[in-house]
Amino acid sequence: MADTLERLHERLSALEDEIEAEWERRREAMAFRLDHNRVVFEAGVRDAHRQARVGLLRFLSYARPMVILTAPVIYSLIVPFVLLDLFVSLYQAICFPIYRIAKVKRSDHIVVDRQHLAYLNTLQKLNCVYCGYCNGLLSYAYEIAARTEQYWCPIKHAHRVKGPHLRYRDFVEYTDAEGFQAQTMRLRRALREMDE
Repeated sequence: MADTLERLHERLSALEDEIEAEWERRREAMAFRLDHNRVVFEAGVRDAHRQARVGLLRFLSYARPMVILTAPVIYSLIVPFVLLDLFVSLYQAICFPIYRIAKVKRSDHIVVDRQHLAYLNTLQKLNCVYCGYCNGLLSYAYEIAARTEQYWCPIKHAHRVKGPHLRYRDFVEYTDAEGFQAQTMRLRRALREMDE
């Protein structure tokens, strides 16, 4: 069974590589490139984007009143998100060096770049910044939690977990007591040897 799972994970990794290569081909076809993490558009693209932009007042006129009324509820979540960011970053800064776990690079997860798109109006850009930050922050916290779980309790659950992190597949089977004792140090070592 372990061999079958290993083969499936290898196929999944190969598919992920193919997907990334396809995204790279699509980026080239979409008339932009990344130059030292800066988006550079081909000539004329910005003008075409500006032509496609829906003005703020027209955009708001299409919105249902309940959508506008619930916006403060959505934006109020910035407070717990900023607190999560602060606490997770502090936790990692204090504990990861002690446990010798490679730190998670925040910039690998929190990507805020859609505000450069000229086809978005001011409110859409603000929404994109907010979503990029919040979803990136959750990804960042998720990876910090995954590395913590790998360090302290790398055991699979008895029940199926929906959407487990990528580290989970290397965890020890639920009832494998000997494997837990033998594999925990290997999994901790792997956290130390990661590229930061």
